[in-house]
Amino acid sequence: MKLLQVPTANLEERIKEELEENPALEQSDEMADDSFEEQGEEFENPDDEYDTEGSEDEYDNIDISEYVQEGDDEIADYRLRDDNYPELDDKQATPFKVESTLHDTLADQLGMLTLDDRRRRIAEQIVGSIDDDGYLRRETTSIQDDLAFRQNIDASEEEIEDLISLIQQFDPAGVAARDLQECLLLQLERRKHEGEAVHGAIRILTDYFDEFIKKHYDKIQRGLNIDDEQLKLIIQQIIKLNPKPGGNVGEVNKAESYVVPDFFIYNNAGKLELTLNSKNAPDLRISEGYRDMLKEYDRGSKKDKRQKEAVMFIKQKIDAAKWFIDAIKQRQHTLMMTMQTIMDYQYEFFVTGDETTMRPMILKDIAERTGLDISTVSRVANSKFVQTEFGTYRLKFFFSESLSTESGEEVSTREVKKILSDMVEGENKRKPLSDERLTELLQEKGYNIARRTVAKYREQLNIPVARLRKEL
Repeated sequence: MKLLQVPTANLEERIKEELEENPALEQSDEMADDSFEEQGEEFENPDDEYDTEGSEDEYDNIDISEYVQEGDDEIADYRLRDDNYPELDDKQATPFKVESTLHDTLADQLGMLTLDDRRRRIAEQIVGSIDDDGYLRRETTSIQDDLAFRQNIDASEEEIEDLISLIQQFDPAGVAARDLQECLLLQLERRKHEGEAVHGAIRILTDYFDEFIKKHYDKIQRGLNIDDEQLKLIIQQIIKLNPKPGGNVGEVNKAESYVVPDFFIYNNAGKLELTLNSKNAPDLRISEGYRDMLKEYDRGSKKDKRQKEAVMFIKQKIDAAKWFIDAIKQRQHTLMMTMQTIMDYQYEFFVTGDETTMRPMILKDIAERTGLDISTVSRVANSKFVQTEFGTYRLKFFFSESLSTESGEEVSTREVKKILSDMVEGENKRKPLSDERLTELLQEKGYNIARRTVAKYREQLNIPVARLRKEL
């Protein structure tokens, strides 16, 4: 279960750890270490230096026949890929971006200022309190307490505020703001030279911020005495701004930035072909050196206690290696069986890429067809990705509940959500569709759905209410 949850990107590191811990395990493309031959020499001269007494102890009946059979685990025969199908080159070097974090960027800019030691330490405390989005969400009094208790600096609120104002001049624009309103205003302050529309945007965000975020445009127009065209130009200036100035600097979570597919699905003239990422199928085998040492022991006529202890150690390592190889094999088998079943179940989607063709499918459906436990299917669905010609999807994407139509047919809620999303995308933004109207339109299409269900699906799709979708 632990290996099943390991992402493909991290599996190589997990295998490397096992290879380092267990010398009896090796990858088939690696040559056996010469040291094994040297170790094997210990068994060639059993009379030289080892104690031959005590031969009737618990080591006498060591059965190593199953360990010295020829051909056992010589080749990893469980690589579930078609040798005649072209493989992606997974051994090529993967480039990674070399970049600075937001805090590195701010620290570099701080280093360019001429500050005495005291003010620099206060400024560093402020920079360290800025979150990854670029906001300073700690109260000034809290920063004041941090300085007093951690650095023994008694700083006044005015002194801290002065340095915050200084840091707010750093790039990216809007950094060190306490809230969204201040963040947007900091960005606009640097663009005052661009004309009246920017000045109007500053006025709206200063005096009519609540009305703006709630899209009560009529109140703004009455208060500023401006027409629709003027308001539209002002709003265009505001939507250019970045609500998360720190989000474009560095990477917070590289695991979320780089998705390594676990499966690849190709459409070969209408026939779907499923392959497993080769990183999931390493060629692991038992070390030949360790096998040879057991064979030398088996051929020897005299077996002393020290040799037998060494053989017991070798057997333990080989057993552990066999267990790990089998665990990798089971991981592959589970992954392929689960994905194959999902592909067969959602065949139309993988051929067309049309979400409206997706069938209702729950974990139990796949568990019953594969014979796996529901919890196992859930682990695969939540942690694995498949690359198709239409994009890369988490397996969880293909699971959905069912909804009945007027004819009694069961359809996927994914289909309903896609239609709902298309309706919102194609609506007149001056008069966006309300939840009531969306419900009526879906019912006209034959879907038995309640308004509260439409509201729930809309929220799941991160679509705001009609009033907040309104545009000029």
